[in-house]
Amino acid sequence: MKILLATDGSAHSKAMVNQFAGRTFAPNTKVLIICAYEKSYVTYASPMGAMNEYNAEADKVLQKSAAEATENAATILRKINPKLSVSTAVIEGSPKVVILKEAEKFAANLIVVGSHGHGALAGFLLGSVSQAVALHATCSVEIVRNEKAKK
Repeated sequence: MKILLATDGSAHSKAMVNQFAGRTFAPNTKVLIICAYEKSYVTYASPMGAMNEYNAEADKVLQKSAAEATENAATILRKINPKLSVSTAVIEGSPKVVILKEAEKFAANLIVVGSHGHGALAGFLLGSVSQAVALHATCSVEIVRNEKAKK
């Protein structure tokens, strides 16, 4: 089985990873952990070089945070399920698009994502990643809710 696990490093994603890691998996299960980040395009009144330098620095921070999120998730999975084949990827782009494209490339049987639990209105206004993935994926999708966030 091939499972794509999408994380963003948030508390909701960490709860999803911990719930997922505690499962029993079939032999030869492969898990690809990904984190997508969107480049920053900040504009302000300043010389062009300063703006480009700021955006480049912001992108480095975003990429580093994404790498930490995937490695933290991989560490948890490998510790709890050492027989799992776990790989990671950090990809620039819209999370909705990246998750769907990577699932296709990986030939995933299942996509697992966390839910921030914003509700219907916020999901409509903000654009829920989990909702978009569930609607457009060609494989099964599991949305894991953070039980602690409900309390």
